[in-house]
Amino acid sequence: MSKLRAMEIFVGAAREGSFSKAAKAAGLSPASVSRHIAELEAQLGVQLISRTTRSVALTEAGTHYFARAERILEEIADADHEAAALQTTPRGVLGVHSRTLFGLQVLGPLLPLFQQAYPEIRLELTLSERQIRLREEEYDIDLRFSAPQDPSLVQRKILSSQRILVASPLYLARSSTVTEPGDLKDHNCLTYLLGPEPAVWRFMKDDKLQELQIDSALGTDNGELIRRLAVIGDGVALLDDFTVRSELRDGTLLRLLPDYRITNTTFDGGIYAAYRQTSYLPRKIRVFLDFLVEHAGRSRL
Repeated sequence: MSKLRAMEIFVGAAREGSFSKAAKAAGLSPASVSRHIAELEAQLGVQLISRTTRSVALTEAGTHYFARAERILEEIADADHEAAALQTTPRGVLGVHSRTLFGLQVLGPLLPLFQQAYPEIRLELTLSERQIRLREEEYDIDLRFSAPQDPSLVQRKILSSQRILVASPLYLARSSTVTEPGDLKDHNCLTYLLGPEPAVWRFMKDDKLQELQIDSALGTDNGELIRRLAVIGDGVALLDDFTVRSELRDGTLLRLLPDYRITNTTFDGGIYAAYRQTSYLPRKIRVFLDFLVEHAGRSRL
């Protein structure tokens, strides 16, 4: 039996003043209680209890040990309670990293609602285009535009999307018509930097794939900047549909080549949440992801 269990039995006997009462409370026999306390005394090398036929009396060492052991057991019980409470009542600091465009366009407007629902969660949100190493950094969740490739990470799709070509009426009024992918060679295309290589946009129609290398005048790693430049008429942009729904609705942006599926990465578009694989998923992470799945898809409708 562990020393902790023996300590619990000793404290029970000291409180009850009787082996038989302590045994009943612990679901043991009086002889078993006596044996475990004797083993504890042997480990400590000191007598804790003076045994009589009618009662249990603590020695001087037993009195001191009882006071300390009782506090230790209370601290352990408090720790168990607090740990269990974290799984029942979401609380604590939640570190989230998100791509800038999703953070500004979708996540940001939802934060007041989340904070109202879970006031005991302190959200620490970082917006950047950096490819973070979740296993090595102090984030709980990484929100990204592609599924993680690291097998040690768990992924959950927050929302599905498709990438679409858009441009403003102002830009289109002074530019040539875009009726097929090849026409984009004559246009100023705003591209998202994925690496040192030139941007490649992929077009799918009737199960036929066409790839087009885009020699753009502007490349950036900030999706929100691309969106804003498209709105003011600086060029053609390839953006996730949920980031420009209101602009398409009010005519600030117009969709180009709607008969094509278009991407600069994969056709399985959307926002993914990545987090570390653990035996027990903290409740603060679970409720945040559930909240995003429920609300993110409607945030820009």
